[in-house]
Parts: sequence; structure tokens; C-alpha cells
Amino acid sequence: MQNLKQTFRWFGPDDEVTLGDIRQTGASGIVTALHQIPCGEEWTSPEIAKRQNIIQAAGLDWSVVESVNIHETIKTGEPDRNYYIEKYALTLKNLAREGLKTVCYNFMPVLDWTRTHLDFRLPNHASALRYDASALAAFELYILERASAFNEYTPEQQKAAKVYLDKLSVDEIKLVTNVIMAGLPGTDKVFTIKEFREHLKSYAEVDAAKLKQNLAYFLRAIIPVAEEAGIKMCIHPDDPPFPILGLPRVVSDENDLKDIVSYAPSPSNGITLCTGSLGARADNDIPGIVERLGGHIHFLHLRNVQREADGSFYEAEHLSGSTNMYSVMKNVILEQQKRVKTGRNDIAIPMRPDHGHKILDDFKRNTYPGYSIIGRLKGLAELRGLEMGIKRSLR
Repeated sequence: MQNLKQTFRWFGPDDEVTLGDIRQTGASGIVTALHQIPCGEEWTSPEIAKRQNIIQAAGLDWSVVESVNIHETIKTGEPDRNYYIEKYALTLKNLAREGLKTVCYNFMPVLDWTRTHLDFRLPNHASALRYDASALAAFELYILERASAFNEYTPEQQKAAKVYLDKLSVDEIKLVTNVIMAGLPGTDKVFTIKEFREHLKSYAEVDAAKLKQNLAYFLRAIIPVAEEAGIKMCIHPDDPPFPILGLPRVVSDENDLKDIVSYAPSPSNGITLCTGSLGARADNDIPGIVERLGGHIHFLHLRNVQREADGSFYEAEHLSGSTNMYSVMKNVILEQQKRVKTGRNDIAIPMRPDHGHKILDDFKRNTYPGYSIIGRLKGLAELRGLEMGIKRSLR
């Protein structure tokens, strides 16, 4: 049986992690996007081919597009959303024309994945990403000053947030603000408080139910295009998988994922299984999700988080943390076996190690947060060893 397709995320020619570096990790596939093109604009065939040629010249292949971002008007259901859906459809057709068949995307309002700290030091002095619940609350209550937030936090949480804030210097407050307000991966965009408040206004009438309706509308428009083009769309879970900053979340648990694949039933409407995003909630049974929804999984983000009692978490080593990675990998392999038996040809599911620690010489490179080279290499080595061990034990 084929192994999982080992891939590595790369942010393009300006990434300090080079394609040559990635090839030495043993990965054969690249996960990237045309981050330089503004969200909502069409990716043209020449621009796609240009990136494809660079990757192929390095002896690698562009396995997954991550991400073709969705314009905010689609998420909020504005009148001009059909214009941006049409642009999205053109991008999918152009990607298919250049041989790209797997597209990861998300439906998180305004912000992509959100953390409060990008340099959380572990006992071994490695650097990890962290989401601190008190830091987020302090920002939301006392820096962003979102009025309704006081109705959403308990008195104990408000007190913990104020204690946290009072310990920060002016520079530390600015740093936390910039980390939380960071925009899309692959860009240096950081929202100002004023800009973010304007975005919140656009979501004033968009609750979780409305956001789900808008997601369903998007999928029913775009999945027929993807199916005709032979593209597999795979939605990434919310990160973190619960509402923050007054914004709803609709891709946070198994029920959400079931809803999504039911909105537009098709082999092209699938899931990116991110064990780190889903793993930030204790009620997400990730091995069970693989068992029950495995046929819809088109892409794997394998990483681990260590949950804490107050809702905080940090990026753990890939095989430790709160998620049982052995059980996840075993169920992924069992899903591969099902696909072999049913004659499916997508056995080598693309997999990438995600959000590696900074270790060793990673500290000498200015890489995107979570995307160190050696830390991810360590994670990839552990995951490929786990895969091999389980497959041999199942023979």
C-alpha cells in the first residue's frame, strides 16, 4: 500500500526555508499558495505556471494549494459575493489547467489562525506557539475594548485577564496586540485596532447560523466547478476551534464537519484534518472523526497541542501533547486500506508536519511563525516513523 504523501509548506521565493532545504527533509511535495495575489483576485494560469516551474525545477511537486483564501464578502453574505465566487471559480479552473488538484481553504472570519505568543519557551528551551486564554481575554476586554465581551467572560476570567494585563509593560502590550492582530499566513499584514473594529462591524449581523448559511451558499456554487475541474476542496478547521473576539466559528467539531460535507455532497467537497486545530478542544474525538469521516479527508495537517485547564494551549511535540497521534495515524492507515479495497486512487493522502518548534539553528533564521525548518523536519521524521511502524504491525 502507498505511503502518505510527505509534504512541506513553503511560502514562496522569499521564504528563508528554501526548496533545497525542503528536499533534504525527505518530503517530495510542496504546499504553497500565491500569497502575493490579493484575496479575492483571480490567480492567472501564467502566475500559477511560474510557481509550478520553480517547484519542479527543484525536483519537487506542488501537491496542495494552501490556501485559496475566501473574500470576506462571501463570508458575510454581501450583495457582491457572487462576483468574488466567480473569481474563485476562475482560479480553480486555472489551477486545474496547470495540473493542481487539491485546494485547502478555510472559512474563519477576518483572521486566520490566532495565537497570543510566538516565542513560548519550553523546558528544553525550544520555542513554541502558544494561545493563552488570559492574554486573549485581556486584549479583548481592555485593549480592543469590545463592549459585549464583558457579557461573555465570567467574573473569574475577567479578573485573571486584568491581573495578566497589569503585569505587562507598554512594549509587551504592543507585542501581544500585534501577534493577535496578525493577518493571513505568508503576509506581514497586522491589523490596527481601528481596522479590526471596522471588520467587526461587518459581522454585527452574522452569527454562527448565518455564517454557516453563507458557507453552504459558497459550497453549492463552487463545488460543481471543482468537481468538473477534478479538484478536491478541503476545508481547514477553525484555529482555535471556538469563537473569539466577537467572531463566530463554524468549522470546529465533528458536527460542523458533517454539516459541511452534506451541504454539497461530492467527492470534491472534503476536509483538511488538522489534528492541532481540532485538538485544542477536549470534546473533539479526532481518531473517531477519522474513522467516521475518513472518506472525506483529502489533506492531513499533523501536529499536537497541549491543552490546559483554562482553555489555553501550546504547540507540543508531534507525538506528545493532548492528542493520541498513534490512534490518529492508525485510523488514517485503516482509511487507506478501505480506499484500496473500494478501488479509490487517492491512497497517498498528502500529509504535512505543522507548526514545528524552533530548535537548534532554527533560531538563526527569520522564518514564518510555526514554520521552522529543523523543528518541522523533526516532526516529519517522527510521523513517517510512526506510519511505518503501524503499517508493519498491521501486516
